[in-house]
This record gives sequence, C-alpha cells and structure tokens, in this order.
Amino acid sequence: VVHVFMSYLVRRQMLKSLRTDTEHAGFIFKYHRRVLKDVLPFSAFLTDSFERRHNYLRISLTEKCNLRCQYCMPQEGVTLTPRSHLLTAEELLMLARLFVREGVNKIRLTGGEPLIRPDVLHIIAELRKLEGLKTIAVTTNGMNLTRLLPSLKKAGVDLLNISLDTLVPAKFELITRRKGFHKVMEGIEKAIEMGYNPVKVNCVVMRGLNEDEVIDFVSLTERKPLDVRFIEYMPFDGNRWNFKMMVSYQEMLDCLKQKWPNLEPVPGEETDTAKGFRVPGFRGQLGFITSMSEHFCGSCNRLRITADGNLKVCLFGNSEVSLRDFLRSGATEEELLHIIGAAVGRKKKQHAGMFNISQMKNRPMILIGG
Repeated sequence: VVHVFMSYLVRRQMLKSLRTDTEHAGFIFKYHRRVLKDVLPFSAFLTDSFERRHNYLRISLTEKCNLRCQYCMPQEGVTLTPRSHLLTAEELLMLARLFVREGVNKIRLTGGEPLIRPDVLHIIAELRKLEGLKTIAVTTNGMNLTRLLPSLKKAGVDLLNISLDTLVPAKFELITRRKGFHKVMEGIEKAIEMGYNPVKVNCVVMRGLNEDEVIDFVSLTERKPLDVRFIEYMPFDGNRWNFKMMVSYQEMLDCLKQKWPNLEPVPGEETDTAKGFRVPGFRGQLGFITSMSEHFCGSCNRLRITADGNLKVCLFGNSEVSLRDFLRSGATEEELLHIIGAAVGRKKKQHAGMFNISQMKNRPMILIGG
C-alpha cells in the first residue's frame, strides 16, 4: 500500500507538468485512483465486527404495491407512512452516493412494488452515473414490467428479479388477492426477449398452496434462460407464518431429484444467497434461498434502507436507525458515516432462528422491501 501511495504521489507531481495535456493527465489520475481503491482496506464503516464487508445495498422505493401477497401483506393491509416521511429522490440518491463511495457496488431497488413509483426511471438514471456502482438490480412483481421494460433497460437496469409463486392463474389470484397472472408472464417473456440472461424468478414456497409446482417451475428452465429461485417461507408481522407451512430446501431438493436424479450443483460466489443447481442440458437453472433451514448469515454482505429512510442491517432484525431523521436535521456526510458504521458494527453474527424470529416484533415484509 505504501509503495502504491508513493507511486501515486510521484504521478501526482507529474500531473503538474502535464497540465497542458489534460487528456493524458486525466487518464493518469483516474488510473491511480482506481489502483488505490483496489489495494486499500474496505470501508471500516461498512465492515462489521465479524469482518463481513457490506457492498450490496437494497433500497425500498415505496411501501405501496398493486398486489396483496399473503406472505408479504397482512390480510388487513398496512398503515402507509405519510408521504412527507418517505425519502425523497434527492435524499435517496444522496445516501446511495455515500454508500457507493464507501464501497457498495451493487444496489437493488425494491418496494412494495418499485415500478409504481413515478420517478423510478429518474432514480435509476441518476444511480447509473455513480462511479463504482457496477450493478443496478430491480425486484418487481412484474405487473407493470412489459410497459416499462424498454425504458428501464435504457436507464441502466442490469438485473431483474420477478416474483411469481404459481403457474396456475386461479391460484395466482388466491395468493396475491388480485388478478394479473398473464401480465406477469408477459413481463417475463419480454425480459427474455430484451436480452436479460438470466431472468430470475422468485417463488415463495408454501405448503398447501404451491409446493406441488416446484417441478413445473424447474421445467420452465429447459428452454428459457430463467433462474428460478425457491424461497423458504419466512415469518414477518401479519403473514400468519407457521412452521407447518414452511417447505424446507432439502424437501424440495429431494422432490426434484426424484424427477431429475442427475441434478447437479452450480458453483456460486461466497456471498450468494441461493444454493444453485442445474438439470444437465437445460438452458436455465434453479436455486434455493434457505433463510430458515440453513441460514447464510456468515457471508451476508447486504444492508437495507426502507422507504421511510431506516437502515436495517439484518432482514430479520428489529433494530433500525433513521437515516432520514439525521439527514433532515442537517447531519454532515461524515456524521452519517459514523451513524451507519455504528449500526453496521452492532450487526449480530446470525439471525435468531426461525422459531425465535416468528415471536419477534418486526415490520411486515411489504414495509421492509425484502
């Protein structure tokens, strides 16, 4: 690091003699800033006491949604936060810039349903300008996707996750409490048509509702570039979670191996949330998000900002810090970093386990953003 830093100082001196050649000087400065960023330690503010580096930020754009999924939205609905208490686009982008400057290189936009926020395209286009941000992802229920997809791609969306819990239209209406199955399927096809590869499909598996469809979902990957991710049913306020409804990853895997005995694991990154598999010869793949039966807390690299500006360091944790309040009280960027760093530093080694989580007070999923 000392060698690189001294090299940087030498070249900085060289820049003074190259002021007339601004193009050359700009190249040297940008190159050595990148080198320094690569060799210096990851931001202490985004590193917790277990040395987990948080380079992935999920931002909820809205608490509103045009579906009412059973596992996400309480049957009686939720009380929405007053608009004045939600992050403005400017506040959201200011926080995003701060996190990216500290080392976040992937941002996922969630909701509610992020595509119903009127300024979503403006937000994505502004995020795309952030130096160091490699990936912009969107998680959507797909209802508005076909109409918005060309604009989303133009604005800079790299990855798409589309929620779909059943391939049966009548069952879709039962799970989501709304119509719209064909809109979602059309959105998935449109994403494939526009070159997204893979298109990730998120399926929350619930016993008695859709556990009998896992084979049908995997069959979709035979000819389509889909990554179907089966998510274990998780407890949140108001979703009436109980252990009997949860279908474990091992149970789903055993079922699929009866159909495809040659199902093979797919190597992934250390921080991946899904355990990946593939049927040999199939174009796409599948995965299991095993938050309940086999947590992956040890490699967690994710932080969350809710639509009302709260920082959550763990999806299942009930402690939150209002970055919005500090922003609006005039906190400087340096003060915000210390607040963020303190919250990250308090992150626990792992979540409390599914039975304890089910007894803890937490937000409904709709108000967290996934």
